[in-house]
Amino acid sequence: MVSTLESLDRRIGIVGAGAMGRALLRGFLAGGVPPERLWAATHSGGSAAEVEAELGVTTRVDYATFVAQSDAIVIAVKPQQVASVTAALRAAGLRPNTLVISVAAGVKLARLEAELGAAQPVVRVMSNTPCFVREGMTAIAPGTHASTEDLALAERLFLAVGKCLVLEERHFDAVTAISGSGPAYIYLIIEALTDAGVRVGLPRDVALTLVTQTVSGAAKMVASSDRHPASLRDDVTTPAGCTIGALLVLEDGKIRSVLAQAVEEATRVLAALQTATAVKA
Repeated sequence: MVSTLESLDRRIGIVGAGAMGRALLRGFLAGGVPPERLWAATHSGGSAAEVEAELGVTTRVDYATFVAQSDAIVIAVKPQQVASVTAALRAAGLRPNTLVISVAAGVKLARLEAELGAAQPVVRVMSNTPCFVREGMTAIAPGTHASTEDLALAERLFLAVGKCLVLEERHFDAVTAISGSGPAYIYLIIEALTDAGVRVGLPRDVALTLVTQTVSGAAKMVASSDRHPASLRDDVTTPAGCTIGALLVLEDGKIRSVLAQAVEEATRVLAALQTATAVKA
């Protein structure tokens, strides 16, 4: 169950109000953070006005005046933009006790700490876009100078938009490939099953409703049960029935190995991007 943030007496900024940044803003607002305790930064005046009108959160292109007033700042930009953000934070007078939280994929703690300097508390986060509906999955890794209080603040913020795990940073490439990219895999599966429903005669809207609720319900069954997914699958698979026939077709199509290969490829691409970024830096 997601947590609430009504009693959170902190000033929080989000640099980068794109898909993930807006998802977090929505989640924090839904969790009870007053709009006046939030600020956001975007790359253009047009997008800033759009976010401010949509969410009621002060949003600017030039956010320098907000930095020194903030207790926590979330970096939610693309990996190649992180260096310019960390430089801007330092130039704007980032306080040494302000927690910096990075959701930039593939940007490691060592790099963030080197760019921010001193003993800045940093927490690295890998989350995903279902934070938009407060059903996100987030992994958190504390940096060298992050205190237990800093880690607790990061956990509290991200528990307000879904589930949260504290993990060692060495797991983050795998986390990114599974849950960071994972919604895209599930959307593809939902699309494919919906098309299959249309193929066997269902109206598209009916097929989509059936598929989305089935995926949601199955996920909740796994999350709320102590049973292995294979055991839950067996409940649906009667002898000589249609389900076992369908499952054998999926196995013949090597669905397990294809999914595993997809995750391995995502991990490989991420590692290559990190290497390229390190070389440029």
